[in-house]
Amino acid sequence: MPIYVQIHNTIKQDIAAGKWKIGQRIPSERELATSFKVSRMTLRQAVQTLVDEGILQRKVGSGTFVARQKVQEKMSGTTSFTDIMLAQGKKPSSRVVSYHMAKPTASERDHLRLVQLDQVLRMERIRLADQLPICFEITTVPIKIVENLSRQEITQSFYHALEQKGYELGHAQQTVSSMLSSEKVSDLLNIKRGSAILRLRQITYLANGQPFEYVRTQYVGERFEFYLER
Repeated sequence: MPIYVQIHNTIKQDIAAGKWKIGQRIPSERELATSFKVSRMTLRQAVQTLVDEGILQRKVGSGTFVARQKVQEKMSGTTSFTDIMLAQGKKPSSRVVSYHMAKPTASERDHLRLVQLDQVLRMERIRLADQLPICFEITTVPIKIVENLSRQEITQSFYHALEQKGYELGHAQQTVSSMLSSEKVSDLLNIKRGSAILRLRQITYLANGQPFEYVRTQYVGERFEFYLER
């Protein structure tokens, strides 16, 4: 096994064992090279591999730090935010920014197959994991879908509430793109303006093919990632 891979594995094990905590600066390349008794080039190769894997994070002018583990979402099906967080050992929560009934926009009518006279519930939420803001979400749902649900059921765990009311969830169509955070979103998610954002647009369907949810979500790039599985 190449020496840099051995060093990579040792540093990774040390992080898992708690030698360095999330957000903590690790020793300099010079110090680590001396500790492992290798050249700085070999040590740099090991560190770069850890950076590429998202385990370490370089900050210009500050050093190399243990990166915060990103929340992952598998791009398949209609898994709820709550389920994703719980599956990764994190405590999910939401903070409602706005919640009101309204006439659907042209885009909302098209995606949800509504007519102009229909009403929708439009809500804006910040979704958190262990009290850390992960994303800003705008959700639009036809009123006829949620008329028998309480505000708490809708804002805390919408999918679970629907299933308890007898709705069977189907598939989802998702589109992911990148953008820079606006001033509003930066303030809501506690990040710098112009930070990298992953934008997800999702239309979610019931098992009978009826669209019931149109979501526009902006995820903090350094805290979240999507992955595909074939």
